[in-house]
Amino acid sequence: MDKKDLCEVNCIHAEVVERVQRGMISPEEAQELADIFKILSNPARVKILHVLSQSEMCVCDIVAVLGLTQSAVSHQLRLLRASRLVKFRQAGKVVYYSLDDDHIDQLFTAGLEHVRHN
Repeated sequence: MDKKDLCEVNCIHAEVVERVQRGMISPEEAQELADIFKILSNPARVKILHVLSQSEMCVCDIVAVLGLTQSAVSHQLRLLRASRLVKFRQAGKVVYYSLDDDHIDQLFTAGLEHVRHN
């Protein structure tokens, strides 16, 4: 371990520790957030979220944009839907997908801005 990563003295900043402890997320929230990041670890799912951040789309349109098979896209959409990242609506025989809510769009946009930041 690099010594630059460690404090040279052992001191606790009690007021900071107490403030942060009061605002800590619950174990359940931590697990749910970790699960979301696991879902986001797949590039195909990230690409699907990207296209859905731009427009509601049917499965066929997503397939056309990404060049994936319909079964691959459908599988990824099932996982995204189970994680509450996307939602769908049916119009006759066509199923349209969109991001579940504005939080997902904000999460995606913030991540993309970070990646694109020089």
